[in-house]
Amino acid sequence: MNSPKIERAIISVSDKTGLVEFAQGLTATGVEIYASGGSKKHLDEAGIAVREVAAYTGFPEMMDGRIKTLHPKIHGGILCRRDNPDDMSAIAAQGIVPFELVVVNLYPFQQTVSRPNVSVEEAIENIDIGGPTLIRGAAKNHAFVTVACDPQQYGAILEQLRSAGATTPELRRELAGAAFSHTASYDRAIAIYFAQLEGRVPGGEASAVASGETDAGEYPETVQMSLQRAASLRYGENPHQTAALYASSDADAGTLLRAEQLHGKELSYNNLLDLDSALAMVRSLPIPSVVVVKHNNPCGAAGAETVGEAVRRAWDGDPVSAFGSVLGFNEPVDAEVAEYLAGPERFVEAIIAPDFTTEAFEILTTKPKWKANVRLLKLEQMMVHERGQREFRQVSGGMLCQTADNLRDDDAQWKVVTEPQPTQEQQIDLRLAWSVCRHVKSNAIVLVKDLMVVGVGAGQMSRVDAVEIAIKKAGARGRGSVLASDAFFPFADSIHRAAEAGVAAIIQPGGSRRDDEVIAACNQHGIPMIFTGHRHFRH
Repeated sequence: MNSPKIERAIISVSDKTGLVEFAQGLTATGVEIYASGGSKKHLDEAGIAVREVAAYTGFPEMMDGRIKTLHPKIHGGILCRRDNPDDMSAIAAQGIVPFELVVVNLYPFQQTVSRPNVSVEEAIENIDIGGPTLIRGAAKNHAFVTVACDPQQYGAILEQLRSAGATTPELRRELAGAAFSHTASYDRAIAIYFAQLEGRVPGGEASAVASGETDAGEYPETVQMSLQRAASLRYGENPHQTAALYASSDADAGTLLRAEQLHGKELSYNNLLDLDSALAMVRSLPIPSVVVVKHNNPCGAAGAETVGEAVRRAWDGDPVSAFGSVLGFNEPVDAEVAEYLAGPERFVEAIIAPDFTTEAFEILTTKPKWKANVRLLKLEQMMVHERGQREFRQVSGGMLCQTADNLRDDDAQWKVVTEPQPTQEQQIDLRLAWSVCRHVKSNAIVLVKDLMVVGVGAGQMSRVDAVEIAIKKAGARGRGSVLASDAFFPFADSIHRAAEAGVAAIIQPGGSRRDDEVIAACNQHGIPMIFTGHRHFRH
């Protein structure tokens, strides 16, 4: 099939980025432009010859612009099949001219509803009707019509138009696919907004989850996801795997993809996973705190009076594992932190923090041997995020969906189940251990001493093995530490081993058939133990 020469274009855009230059390119190749409303005014002001849609259709714009392009003379010219004699005879009989190019983008609905205190009435007025209809019609008839719904597409269209007076079937097909993706994403944003008004989708469900109202009925029969490719990655988890990063248009301000990369190499697949883990961990800790992440698990975490002291204590939790790690801060990185990290015995892959002082940025990007490569990410609103949202995880052939495990536990519900009672200092350490533990791969054991993680046992098939690894990591620092377990102890063997290592207090969910045996073992060793009543598996 021959590609039709582009003789006429209809333009109706909300985002006018690059429009004047594009229209100038079209007119230079002899394309006649039809436009409506603000698009015509914009092009008129630039001195570009434009035919008004209302003058062509003989039907005026009305209802504050709600009715502009919804007319058979417009859609007949877009949908007619050039190789169908009946179609061409029909439009000729009705005085309809064919359009070979449709340039449309939509009212800024997502930007509108993202503003604070936007009214429902304003949101409704930013639901585009004519635009999606034009886009879908052009995309459906892409055998004959080129559709552009993104200013970034203008260049490729002009390049082919200048060289051949038409676009290739391959480009039209590519643009049609992008157009349908665009309208699908637009409709999804509208559907989410209306569902949020009813409090039944992510962004509006946190209160229901917190009050224990979530059930299967709150999960819709159909879930639509709209993700925009944000980056092509060098490779995936391993060099033989390809990978890309996709962004959700409705991600809140405290999410990883809202972070600004200030410096360093492009982020890798594994960097992104570790940064996301570091962000989730550090935002759950008291300020100032630092976490050190390696292979998606914390190998160090600490709180202190200053962020400089916190980073030293976090790194010292496991300095061997910390080499080549990703760090998360919940307070701006200052010069003291930067000088410490720039030491010759330390190497950092990436850092995420609310900010970096000028001095810290200068040190990190000029002083250490790894200065050119370290990725520095700034996320100002890292502590402002929605809790209890739904999260998805892919399995073969489908997706799992659950509420995120980021709701705060109510420590008023915790219960000391042993005769010995934890001291005030132990309670502080137990809270930190419990906060960190939920971010460690199950089976998970975390040892903390003086607000510093000193040992982690992660991802083991048996809980006693996780205890053993955490104790080995802690070494002599295990004496006087507190221990957190993400799930109950099925046997008392872990308690005996912890006591042997000098563990001074324990926190765990409870709920085992052998809880009485576990409590008795703690009483035997004089170890206070708290039951939280909540498990925090992380598979």
